[in-house]
Amino acid sequence: MRLDLENLPSDIGVLHQLVRDIASTVTQHQSEIERLQQIIKQLQRAQFGRRSERLDPDQLGLALEDLDADIAAIVEEQPVIEKARPAGPRRKALPDHLEREEQLLDIDHEVCGDCGGALHPIGESVSEMLDWVPARLRVLRICRPKYACRACETVAQAPAPERVIAGGLATPSLLAQVIVSKYCDHTPLYRQSRIFARHGMALERSTLAGWVGGACWWLDALHERLGNHILASDRLFADDTPIPVLDPGRGRTKTGRLWVYARDERGWSGPAPPAAIYYYEPDRRAERPQAHLERFKGVLHVDGYAGFERLTARGDVKLAACWAHTRRKFYEIAEADKAPIAIEAVRRIAEIYAVETRTRGQPPAERLAWRRSLCRPMVRSLKVWLEAQLPQLAARSRLADAIRYALGRWDALCRFVDDGRVELDTNPVERAIRPVALGRKNHLFAGSDGGGARWATVCSLVETCRLNEVEPYAYLRDIMQQMIDGHPANRLDELLPWNWAADPHNAT
Repeated sequence: MRLDLENLPSDIGVLHQLVRDIASTVTQHQSEIERLQQIIKQLQRAQFGRRSERLDPDQLGLALEDLDADIAAIVEEQPVIEKARPAGPRRKALPDHLEREEQLLDIDHEVCGDCGGALHPIGESVSEMLDWVPARLRVLRICRPKYACRACETVAQAPAPERVIAGGLATPSLLAQVIVSKYCDHTPLYRQSRIFARHGMALERSTLAGWVGGACWWLDALHERLGNHILASDRLFADDTPIPVLDPGRGRTKTGRLWVYARDERGWSGPAPPAAIYYYEPDRRAERPQAHLERFKGVLHVDGYAGFERLTARGDVKLAACWAHTRRKFYEIAEADKAPIAIEAVRRIAEIYAVETRTRGQPPAERLAWRRSLCRPMVRSLKVWLEAQLPQLAARSRLADAIRYALGRWDALCRFVDDGRVELDTNPVERAIRPVALGRKNHLFAGSDGGGARWATVCSLVETCRLNEVEPYAYLRDIMQQMIDGHPANRLDELLPWNWAADPHNAT
């Protein structure tokens, strides 16, 4: 329903009917909006309620998307009142870097329709809409003319271009699309096969899998260089996450692990670019991080996994425990049972984080000064208070377990007080694990141990691209092209995401 306030009907009866129609429409829409708001509240309770009642975050996201669409549909049906628009843009301008295609909508006459006088231009109105050009497949025909010498019968011809996969059909652009769709956008190969079929090209899942394997052969060298950069640091974040792997011998899946190590110096304005490296292993034995970190010396930010403790036996590795994991144990009890001790523990930890928020991004010396003057008294007081509460609790209670968890790691939890380059938690590596968890839900499982290793290789490059604000498709497409064009092996570091982004040739 569209209303023009400048041209309302003059008939009283028509106006009354118009008002009744508007009132009826508004009442219906208000009722529908209230119903949708009630559904949102139910979803929020499912998200933040007891663990057994919680809704999967991805399911919540899908539900909220549908609710947003429902509300938008209701708004679209609301009466539209035509009136003069305020000067200036009503929304944020569309980015300048997007391609623009102009459409001219002109009148079909050159004289005034009222008096017959000649019309002359006095300006124009310009508006913009955001459009989508669907992806398309195309065939690149590579023609190489042949030339012969009549004198010596020699034949001259330009050499055939190198291909990422010998004899393969896929260009670097297509390979990058398949890889990014699988590992970044979490679209399994069998779904991609269906998408390509809709575009008129039948590509079997096994063909796409062969492409991924061939492309990863080139990317493995960059994975190794990336690992050298990350493990050369003396401040790292470490964690692991499970991935199901097909075990054909038993006809089911087994549990493999992706071990993740992150280097992120942004908290203390360090010079090194942020990066993350993944290594696939078939199990979670403590020997795995020992092998990965064989040459590492420094501070390792970790969660409560006991296998990391073995690294400290060498004497050149210190552990920094995670305050976020410690807080989470008290927070869950506070939310579930409203236990005063748990609530107080959460409050005290929040005070420490409040200081950290003020110092984030500051040089190490400044952070250290803040921590020693403000955080050190807080952690000392917290320890004394926890030790006083523990004897009053049942030995096997959840709250007692939470306190013992904190006190058992106290030295590692307090590592940040004496080092401005140590962080309070393992959040950088936790963020690196989240895309793997989403991919795990979509991929279902890795097809083999080799598939797990390829997962690790691509995720390392994609996550490091994200940390350095590099678009992964453009990056993978370009580096694969450079590598097949003969980029020197001793200069592969130039192709790591932050160096690639710094190259003016790749500027957007």
